[in-house]
Parts: sequence; C-alpha cells; structure tokens
Amino acid sequence: MTSKTDWQVTATTIYCDAVDDEVTVLVYKDWSTRCTGYTKYREAAKAVASQLRKKGKRLGRHLECQGLECHRVTQYKEKLAREETEKGC
Repeated sequence: MTSKTDWQVTATTIYCDAVDDEVTVLVYKDWSTRCTGYTKYREAAKAVASQLRKKGKRLGRHLECQGLECHRVTQYKEKLAREETEKGC
C-alpha cells in the first residue's frame, strides 16, 4: 500500500471472538499494524495462556490469538485503504 495518509495512526476497538475479549487494532501511517490482543494473548506469559485455556473450556471452544495476519486486523487495514483511495478520487 502506497497511498499517502493524513493521519499518523488510527485505531479501532473490536470484539475478538478468537480470544473472547475486546482488542484494539492500530494501523500506522506506513500501513504497519498492531493488535493489543496479540500483545496480550499471543506473546502472553504462561499465566495468561492458562487463563485463556480455562476460559475456552468454560465456553466450550478453543481460544487462541491468530497473530498479526488475523483477518480482523487485515480487514480493518483494507477498510482504511479503501477509504483513503476513495478520498483521493
């Protein structure tokens, strides 16, 4: 993505069903991304990973962060790219 933006960083908070929690997805001016769920759950200490497994058992499904290539992160980045392209038209 090479479109020029008039913002430095933009973010949205979403419910992430992969970890059953709200996370914030950030997209920076250079189109790099960050997700607070990744920081909390993917790079998690053993205690947090254990809590996630327990929560998953309680909910009856496996909970696991899908990493930075998660469709939630890429969808938000693509949405912003479309908006920037439309502004340029």
